[in-house]
Amino acid sequence: MSVDENMVRRIANLARIGVSDYELPGLAKELSAILGFVEQLSELDTNGVKPLTSAVEDKIRGRDDVVTDGGYAEDVLANAPEKDDEYFAVPKVVE
Repeated sequence: MSVDENMVRRIANLARIGVSDYELPGLAKELSAILGFVEQLSELDTNGVKPLTSAVEDKIRGRDDVVTDGGYAEDVLANAPEKDDEYFAVPKVVE
């Protein structure tokens, strides 16, 4: 696919990037080269190739979903300017 200066101007506008008229020919050439490399990928035979999300097969290590208070509520509340029992006390902002 060939990218001309008008297309570069439109892409820059959509991306909200300021591009001067001086830069347009160079960017058009660079974008055309990039798209040429991408088009080469369509020549590869990918039948039978398993999709990858990573180059390394790895399973997500999970943990038990257990609700806890973290075990250090007193340490956290020590930073509170005011507290009420085991909660932060804040001024009322909604009537």
